Amino acid sequence: MAIIRETIRAIFITLMLWLLTAIVYPLIILVVGQVFLPYQANGSIMRNLNNEPIGSALIGQIFTSERYFYPRPSTVRYSQGKKARPTGISGASNLAPSNPELLNRIIEQANELRDENLQPIADIIYTSGSGLDPHISIKAARQQLERVARARGVKEDEILRLINKYTDERFLWIFGEPGVNVLRLNYALDLQDINRQQNQ
Repeated sequence: MAIIRETIRAIFITLMLWLLTAIVYPLIILVVGQVFLPYQANGSIMRNLNNEPIGSALIGQIFTSERYFYPRPSTVRYSQGKKARPTGISGASNLAPSNPELLNRIIEQANELRDENLQPIADIIYTSGSGLDPHISIKAARQQLERVARARGVKEDEILRLINKYTDERFLWIFGEPGVNVLRLNYALDLQDINRQQNQ
C-alpha cells in the first residue's frame, strides 16, 4: 500500500509541477509581456510611415547604399527584400581563425573600407557571434559620418545628433559598451529627409 501511495503522490507532484512550469508560468509571462511590454514582446518590430514592417530593432539589417550607416557584416542573409522581413535564420560562420576563407573575407572587407577612406575597425570587419548584432560602436558610426553626410547633402552636426539619440548605453550601466542601433539610426535619417522635403 505504501508503494501505491508514494506512486500516486509522485504522479500528483509531477502533474502539479508540469501544470505550473508548462502552463501557468508561460501564461503569466505572456500576459505580463503583452500588457506591459507589447513592443518588446512582439519582437521590437519597427514600422514605417505606411505601417509596413521594416525590421526588428533587435536584429541587424543589411545596408549597402552610401546614404546609410553600414552595420556589422553578417554571414547570414537574415532579411528579404525592401521590407526586411525576418527569415527566422540566425547563426555565425563557424570558421576557425586559421581558416583561409575567413582571412580572405576580412582582407576583402578591409580593402573595401579603405577604398571608401574608412579605417577598418573590428566591428565593421568581424561578424558578431550570432551574426545578428543590430549595433555598431560609436567609433564605427563616427567614422562613417562624413560619407553619409556627403551622400545626403546635410551637415555632419545634424547626423551626429541622431547618432547620439540612437546610442544604447551599457546594460545596467556596467555591462558591455555603448552601441549605435543601425536600423533606428538609418530610419531616422530617412524620416529627417522626408521632413526636410515637406518643409521646402
